[in-house]
Amino acid sequence: MKNPTSYLFYAIIFIVVFLIVWIGKESFTQPGVNDLDLEFEEMAFYRNENNTGPVIRVYAVYAADTSWAVLKEYGELMPHTKYGNTKVYFFDSKENSPKRTFPEEPYFEGEYQQYCIAKYEKSSMGDVTFVKYPFRDSERNSN
Repeated sequence: MKNPTSYLFYAIIFIVVFLIVWIGKESFTQPGVNDLDLEFEEMAFYRNENNTGPVIRVYAVYAADTSWAVLKEYGELMPHTKYGNTKVYFFDSKENSPKRTFPEEPYFEGEYQQYCIAKYEKSSMGDVTFVKYPFRDSERNSN
């Protein structure tokens, strides 16, 4: 008959191997923007080169549809740095999406503002705002 401590040893080894496999699987199967139901295409991106202060990221993204929940989820999946600011502007047309973004507001050429269907922003303190039609005052609606 085997020693009971050997059973305990093998049980502990089994549990450790199981946890390593489970943690490894979870690490490599995180959800991303490619898992969303809509077609997205990043048209322009700006990130300042200041790594010692607040990191500012500005994205101009084409979205094939205006599913507000999916647009907000896309914004939540974008990179964000503590004490940084991430802004994602969504456009419903590739042709009417900016091809360049800039470090200062309005972050892209004014001619594209009328085509912006939503804006997602995560502030330096982690506060999230999602605004539908951010440049159309009569249709402004925050969630």
